[in-house]
Amino acid sequence: MKKIYFLFLLSALLFSCKKGDKQEAMPPQSYEVYEIHTESVPLYEEFVGQVYGEKDIPIRARVEGFLTGIHFKEGQRVSEGQLLYSIDPEPFQEKVVAETSKVSEAQTVLVQAESDLRRIEPLAAMAAVSQQELDMAVSKRDAAISSLEAAKANLNIAKINLGYCKMYAPIEGIIGKTEARQGEFVGKDPNPVILNTVSQLRNIRFQFFLSENDYLKIAREYISRTETKIERSDSADVGLRLILADGKEFPENGKVDFIDRNIDASTGSILIQATFPNPDRLIRPGQFARIRVEFSRADDAILIPQKCALELQGQYSVYVVNSENKLENRRVEIGETLGEFYLVREGLNEGEKILMEGLQRARQDMEIVPNVTEFKSKKLSKL
Repeated sequence: MKKIYFLFLLSALLFSCKKGDKQEAMPPQSYEVYEIHTESVPLYEEFVGQVYGEKDIPIRARVEGFLTGIHFKEGQRVSEGQLLYSIDPEPFQEKVVAETSKVSEAQTVLVQAESDLRRIEPLAAMAAVSQQELDMAVSKRDAAISSLEAAKANLNIAKINLGYCKMYAPIEGIIGKTEARQGEFVGKDPNPVILNTVSQLRNIRFQFFLSENDYLKIAREYISRTETKIERSDSADVGLRLILADGKEFPENGKVDFIDRNIDASTGSILIQATFPNPDRLIRPGQFARIRVEFSRADDAILIPQKCALELQGQYSVYVVNSENKLENRRVEIGETLGEFYLVREGLNEGEKILMEGLQRARQDMEIVPNVTEFKSKKLSKL
């Protein structure tokens, strides 16, 4: 019995050894690899900001009263000078009538004062009346003129307030949701004073904040480009692209048109404003988006797909295929992330090949059959 058990163990051991020999004798497997090449790439920073219209003009109730008419459709385009709201004009019409009456009274007083002056002046010339009476007549005439001017000014104010009962669109644009409805008392808190807003959207303003460090980095790059006169179409401009909330890039290029005069001491940041064309009126005020700012360019840069890199405790490494088609694990220094690529600062050279698939199965000195494969990044193609 012991002899049979011993023979069984011996045969199992021999079988396992043969199986191991067969595994070691397996030919190298084909793996996809990425060939390193250099290129000039822009380096970007992204910042979050908010969209405003080219012009956002609030429609205000400048007089108090009951809203009697709304003469537009919410969310639609309005033309410059179009009637938007009307307020009950009767109190203001009555005020105009009252002030008109006061103007008439002042005119009557002036006529009487001028008549008295014309009567006294010849008598004063003949010394038939005293100089004091002449002076009083002149004073009454001058006071009557002043009273008439004041009455006319009050009448003019009354007419202006009457005109405020109708509110017109100050610009052509898109009007928003009304903050008050017909029959509501407006023009005084807590009731709406700003009834609506009209926005012009042919261009949009994008406002965002830069930290002091980011501002200095971008400003130095701008100055460097201006001084060295790099021969590029945007040599003196910082490249700007807008990334919308759905992750898609807005097709129009932006331009910085405002930089605040100072750094906000409470936040340590500075306000920047960029303007973008908005021909299709796709972007609306109030949207949040990210702006991508080009602050530098890296010449002879080495980019590798992110999937080629292994990360362990903040350290990155790749598998390099040597001249014998064997894998060598090499540590690399990673810089900026560009789309689905890493910018490699140190550790790789142009023309080398790195493993792009099967990294978890890869081992040091493992022999493979390299299959050079092109990696296309949808994100990077848009940068």
